Amino acid sequence: MVKLAVFDMDGVLVDIESSWVYVHRHFEVNNEHSLKSYLRGEIDDLEFIRRDVELWLDKDPSLTLDRIRLILSTAPFMKGARETIASLRDNGVRTAIVSAGIDLLAERVAIDLKMDMFYANGFAADCSGRLTGDGILNVRLDQKGEKVRAIADIFDLDSEDIASVGNSRYDVPMFEVSGLGIAFCPVDEETSSSADEVVHEKDLTRVLEFF
Repeated sequence: MVKLAVFDMDGVLVDIESSWVYVHRHFEVNNEHSLKSYLRGEIDDLEFIRRDVELWLDKDPSLTLDRIRLILSTAPFMKGARETIASLRDNGVRTAIVSAGIDLLAERVAIDLKMDMFYANGFAADCSGRLTGDGILNVRLDQKGEKVRAIADIFDLDSEDIASVGNSRYDVPMFEVSGLGIAFCPVDEETSSSADEVVHEKDLTRVLEFF
């Protein structure tokens, strides 16, 4: 029986491609060059975050956490997200977010949906909330399984007690440490082939039939 359900955020709990890209579009910037460098292994996660923040600070040198929070406040929930998390909670299943996305959005989602906890990445800021340019790395994009195990340890759960829901190949490590891996509207074949179950309809309540 599933006792913990772990969800990716971007493209799963919220109906956006990426929380990072969501902010990029607000400032009308593009991080394609940094993305290619990251995918080639030339920069690490923290440098990737730093370069993204640098793009925003070039547009607004006094950028604050509150401003980023406001930008992300318009990101829409995925269809069925509220019903899905409520149903799991009502049936005694703990819920968590593990995302390499932005923690300001993960916090909003977790609080609004009354989820148990979240891990996501953030920004260093001074005492007035202004971004310093540095990032806070809580979730490595290619090592999300480690955070799933950390959450399971907190609740003293085994792998067979866990279900993970994700939409990209970066969520496969979550599937690997879970008794049940669900690919939700997967964006690549690796995600589909690595999951135990696949949902192609853009309605998160469809995952409930596998619990």
